[in-house]
Amino acid sequence: MTNTDLHDFLRSRRSVRRFIADPIPDSVIERVLATAAFAPSAHNLQPWRFVVVKNPEARTRLGTALTTKMCADMQADGAPTSEIESRASRSLRRIDEAPALILLCRDVTTIRVNTPEEMVMNIQSTALAGMNILLAARAEGLDANWICWPLYAKEETRAALDLPETWEPQAMLIAGYADEEPKEKELKPLNKISVYL
Repeated sequence: MTNTDLHDFLRSRRSVRRFIADPIPDSVIERVLATAAFAPSAHNLQPWRFVVVKNPEARTRLGTALTTKMCADMQADGAPTSEIESRASRSLRRIDEAPALILLCRDVTTIRVNTPEEMVMNIQSTALAGMNILLAARAEGLDANWICWPLYAKEETRAALDLPETWEPQAMLIAGYADEEPKEKELKPLNKISVYL
């Protein structure tokens, strides 16, 4: 692969929310997660933990936990009932239809010193593993979407999936073979987001 090919590949990743029903072989998911584990991490603590949610009952529990909390939060913010119902329905459909659900967690015990800076580095490290998941999925011919719902429902997510207390949900990635054409990415001009000194 040339430098140009690699840049083209990296720039080809898009967020996809609709997938065909074809299942993803376990071997593909294992390759994706193995590549995710090569992400850099502060102090090489490797704080990421992956939860592959395949069981239909677990999906249902997760979807119910996430949307129940989301609906309560939206009600508290005064959102219209129609908007709450629409968003909850869309969220449940995405969880149900995605061939693969990967919950990205951070093991809160993998921290050297309990300071705000060390915690941020821990979270950043976990996010880097998530980025590797997105790129490795793309390398396998899959498309995916990063979803932050679990951040708003950490306890509910942990309880729904019976996860260890030390596993803090950070994000959920849904993946599969695309059943939609992703939108063109609108980027801010490089000269607006970078400075050379």
